Amino acid sequence: MAGVEQKKIMLSIKGLKKRFGDNIVLKGFDMFLEEGENLVIMGKSGSGKSVMIKCLMGLMQPDSGSIEIMDKNVLELEHAEFDQLRKKIGFLFQGSALYDSMTVQENLEFPLRKQNMPQKEKDVLVQEALESVGLLDAIDLMPNELSGGMKRRIALARAIILHPKIIIYDEPTTGLDPITAKEIIQLMRDIQMKYGSSALIITHDVDCSRVIADRMILLIDGVNYVEGSFSELSNSKDDKIQAFFK
Repeated sequence: MAGVEQKKIMLSIKGLKKRFGDNIVLKGFDMFLEEGENLVIMGKSGSGKSVMIKCLMGLMQPDSGSIEIMDKNVLELEHAEFDQLRKKIGFLFQGSALYDSMTVQENLEFPLRKQNMPQKEKDVLVQEALESVGLLDAIDLMPNELSGGMKRRIALARAIILHPKIIIYDEPTTGLDPITAKEIIQLMRDIQMKYGSSALIITHDVDCSRVIADRMILLIDGVNYVEGSFSELSNSKDDKIQAFFK
């Protein structure tokens, strides 16, 4: 349609296949992520979400298919080239994955270790990231001094410290109480507004999906079974789709 601006595709997966022996996990999975979009992928345990992420991040080789991130074919990149690309991708690990022996500041500086920048510049980035998640006062604390919600915020601060173009959230609300989960979801929205980032969100949390998703994909039987808005999918009459919203 004339006058409608075409959004940039930040990430694209086509025909992704992966098997482990007789177990075919991904059977030709397709997806794309637009600039500034919050895309939620839901799937049952064992459906292939983690395998898809590992392929996406270069931690696992798919059997076939293509993966493009910011117009680069990641399956053809040299190790050094992929390292450069990863700097533009933030990752919030399931369970936060902070280093227990490091202070909050040291945890946040970890992604900066390969950056050729003075300590003053690192300090500015650390403080800015902590301010974004409302935890500047926690800068000298150890992970064992933080609550579960605080750990997730610190992990989020670490994910955004290099101002990534894409943020991948792996089960961002798992293990959190409902109030803290809502706070994390609001933070995710705030960060998108502040940095203009695109987000790929892997979650089982229906409430999280309702609030955060611009678009949803259901990964069923190794493929992109259906995609659409939360409203479209939650009102579907298809039993396989309805099973996610009961």
